[in-house]
Amino acid sequence: MSKSLFISCLLFYSLQSIAQYPGFAELKNPEVFKKQLIESTKTTESLQADFIQEKSLTMLSEKIISTGKFQFVKNDKLRMEYLHPFTYLLILNGGKIFIKDGQKENTISAGSNPVLKQVNQILIECLSGNMLDNHDFQPHIYENAVSWLIEFKPIVKNLKELYKNINIVLDKKDFTASSIGMYDVSGDKTIIRFQNKVLNAQIPESLFKIP
Repeated sequence: MSKSLFISCLLFYSLQSIAQYPGFAELKNPEVFKKQLIESTKTTESLQADFIQEKSLTMLSEKIISTGKFQFVKNDKLRMEYLHPFTYLLILNGGKIFIKDGQKENTISAGSNPVLKQVNQILIECLSGNMLDNHDFQPHIYENAVSWLIEFKPIVKNLKELYKNINIVLDKKDFTASSIGMYDVSGDKTIIRFQNKVLNAQIPESLFKIP
């Protein structure tokens, strides 16, 4: 590749990144950020938050909005409870996943559904500070004055067939997730935004109990 063509490719990539994430610039020192992230999350034992989920489907013109409660206890306990406009419960505890959809309940091993396991694993790693070590994704890191944006590009086949990328936005004040976006190959996307976050509160063990 000629020098001029190489420079043109770099310029195109930079402009493409800026256009894709307006207001964000590519992070120049990712190793420094990684160390700060690990150090900060060492003191995070739990996280509670309200969440708003926006789901955009290519076949629908209107977004599907739902709200609920999110709770996480280090290292592997996670609860997402949808409260409006429908009720739905997802609990991760150890190697098990519990789902309650209306009156239907189902408990599965995380290993029995590799895609669900990988997506939920990146969520847990995000809260534990280990997300940049996930070998199923290639991360690209951007920042603005108040946030970091980490774009995870899947590099394993089963994830590449479903997701173009999964994006996590971290608050610079406390390194906690402000939003998580999942962008499907089909054009559908799901964005979960966290509000009213509370760090290191005592969360009852009973909330993560799997029948």
